[in-house]
Amino acid sequence: MTLDGFEHDKAARIVAVDWAVLAEDEGKRLKALGVDEGAEVAIVHRGVFGTRDPLALRIGRMTIALRRAHALAIEVEPL
Repeated sequence: MTLDGFEHDKAARIVAVDWAVLAEDEGKRLKALGVDEGAEVAIVHRGVFGTRDPLALRIGRMTIALRRAHALAIEVEPL
């Protein structure tokens, strides 16, 4: 299941990231923020308009904004 389709406020573990789908600089930024295989994450907020963009993602003690297109490249499993 991709991060985009995961439930709000439920914990998940990133099992794979399709880095080829992301631009190189975007991938580097996400890795620097800790978005990588094995990280535990949770969606804490979604945009309210039709695209539901952006997502607020909690990773560790940090909350980051993530585009829906990036969330589609991240495979997760529930914890």
